[in-house]
Amino acid sequence: MLFKDVVGQESIKKRLIQSVTDERISHAQLFSGPSGTGKIAMAIAYAQYISCKNRTETDACGTCSSCHKYNKLAHPDLHFVFPIFNPPAQKPVSDDFLPQWRALVLNDPYFDLGSWLKYIDAGNAQGLIYERESDSIYKKLNLKSFESEFKVMIIWLPEKMHVACANKLLKIIEEPPNKTLFILVSEDEEVVISTIRSRAQLIKFPFVADESIQNALMKIEGVDPELIPDAVHLANGNFIKAKAYINPSEDEQFYFQKFQDMMRQAYKREVSAQIRWADEMAKIGRDKQKAFFAFALRLIREYFVMNMNHSNMVYLNREEKKWGLQFAPFINERNVTAFFKEFELSIKHISMNGNPRIIFLDTALRMVRLIKK
Repeated sequence: MLFKDVVGQESIKKRLIQSVTDERISHAQLFSGPSGTGKIAMAIAYAQYISCKNRTETDACGTCSSCHKYNKLAHPDLHFVFPIFNPPAQKPVSDDFLPQWRALVLNDPYFDLGSWLKYIDAGNAQGLIYERESDSIYKKLNLKSFESEFKVMIIWLPEKMHVACANKLLKIIEEPPNKTLFILVSEDEEVVISTIRSRAQLIKFPFVADESIQNALMKIEGVDPELIPDAVHLANGNFIKAKAYINPSEDEQFYFQKFQDMMRQAYKREVSAQIRWADEMAKIGRDKQKAFFAFALRLIREYFVMNMNHSNMVYLNREEKKWGLQFAPFINERNVTAFFKEFELSIKHISMNGNPRIIFLDTALRMVRLIKK
């Protein structure tokens, strides 16, 4: 992975390159920012640049022996930790999923947790970094580096780390082995335990510039140029969203269909259909359940803005806009706040391991009252 493969974020690239040039590489760095801003791609490009034997002023060479191994994510001094799930009767660590991880990242480093869990067939399981992962981390980092000056440990989504694992990780971050670099890649730094945050150099990733997204989309083979302006607008700085507009994911299509079902059933007061809907949604897994309510929050916001006739501020794809022509008038100043509160409360209850069937049915029934306001 080279810096040129990362969409935008030029100021961060310059900052990281300068740290290598000045030999001022902080042993623990926290890359934090919204999804779709290129954090995991940047972390790998940074690690490759540090290890490159013939690096230039702007990027790794891409051709030396170290870069050849990084191009396959198979360098012996590069290690990964990421959320996984527990198959029946097994207690795996990240290394057990390393072939799938390499395949997904090498295919496209712009993905989210839902995409990763789907790729490894996690089903309804939540992705977690389990306590036993800390023993694997210790074992790897206490070995001498094989080829590079630095051993690099990239931890994707440390906010998904079990508390016991996080506490053990803190100890090795406080007293790291010589020439060890931790790169923690987070989308919610506030959830990472404060003792780790305070010991890591924070690098904030802003949303990607529209021009950078546009240029990156134009390089994708087979993309309809007419879709690019809408994709850039809808992305709002998130490259994953831009690609999803060009090629919608199955999850996005599923969430939209279930949102439509929920609102139609509420409008028609079809209680039996709502019960069946809640039963179905209760089976999709907690990460997807939270993602659905977050998706619903987004649509409510967009349809409210659409109803207020601020078209330049609406971030909807074509199907969502088309459906919104009839639905948007039902989202107004009398009920929009209540809609937000209901979906935010649902996310909270799902996060607290509440009964999903009860949560979804209760939310669906409350829509009956709100949609008539």
